[in-house]
Amino acid sequence: MNKKVIAVAVVSIIVLLAVVLWFFNKDKKTEQELTLYGNVDIRQISLAFEQTGRIQSLSVQEGDKVKKGQVLAELKTDALKIQEQQAEAQLNVQKQAMIEQEVGTRPEQITQAKAQLVSAQAQLDKANKDYQRLQILNKSTSGQAISKQELDFAQSNQATAAASVKEREANLALLKKGARAEDRAATKAQYQATQANLDLIKYQLTQSELRSPVDAVVRARLQEAGDMTNPQKAVYTLALTNPKWVRVYANEKDLDWIKMGSVAQIIRDTKPDQPIQGKVGYISSVAEFTPKTVQTEDIRTTLVYEVRVYVNDPNDQLKMGQPVTVKIAKDK
Repeated sequence: MNKKVIAVAVVSIIVLLAVVLWFFNKDKKTEQELTLYGNVDIRQISLAFEQTGRIQSLSVQEGDKVKKGQVLAELKTDALKIQEQQAEAQLNVQKQAMIEQEVGTRPEQITQAKAQLVSAQAQLDKANKDYQRLQILNKSTSGQAISKQELDFAQSNQATAAASVKEREANLALLKKGARAEDRAATKAQYQATQANLDLIKYQLTQSELRSPVDAVVRARLQEAGDMTNPQKAVYTLALTNPKWVRVYANEKDLDWIKMGSVAQIIRDTKPDQPIQGKVGYISSVAEFTPKTVQTEDIRTTLVYEVRVYVNDPNDQLKMGQPVTVKIAKDK
């Protein structure tokens, strides 16, 4: 009987010691953790087209995950494609003009100009002879053989033939020299202007596709196919999945325990047994009054400091504005 009493007493002492040890360890663990309350914060992007136009199609809905570079929406581009064809045709014409000026006059053109000059000189020789013959005849007959009108007509033919020779000589000289430097520069400038216009049209065609700049989740779809849009009207709002952080507020006393890089556990009310790990990435150096979103009564009207706990959340478990509890290991 005594043995049974002794055994019961030993077991009772062991149980009591275990309870006491658990109680003191619990308090010690609590003292080593700082508990704060806050909300999940996520950066957002408002996406809009760079130009005005009518939306042709949208390819994603709210809640869809999108990748960087993925096409989310497109504008109608019929008019831009016609302008592109016109600019390409005009550019080709100006390119041919530049090539012609660089190559210079063809030998066949110079040969033709020389033949035209020889023909004009022959016409001048004939006009000179006709005029001289009429002058001699007029003097020898004291103006009785021909009329003054015939003499004037011959003189006019002579002047016309002489002018034609000068014109042909000047034309031949121009063909031999080729295009002036000023003309070549002007043609080149026109070509460059058309090329710049074509580049602009091609850029506008690329901007007719609205692409996601980052990996994100579609938070809002603000327009539909057929709507007229412009750069001031957002088509989508995207929520960034990284970085994601929890914004909490700590009083001055707690700041002594919080260090940059401190490990923290983010606990959700719905799944308290599945904490998400994070690290302290920002501690404000300016005090502010406690925001209304902070619910703890003891710090609701005091000056606090903003602290951000950055979280790696690849499964997108934390939602924007979600209230959470943050436990930070005290690091003294």
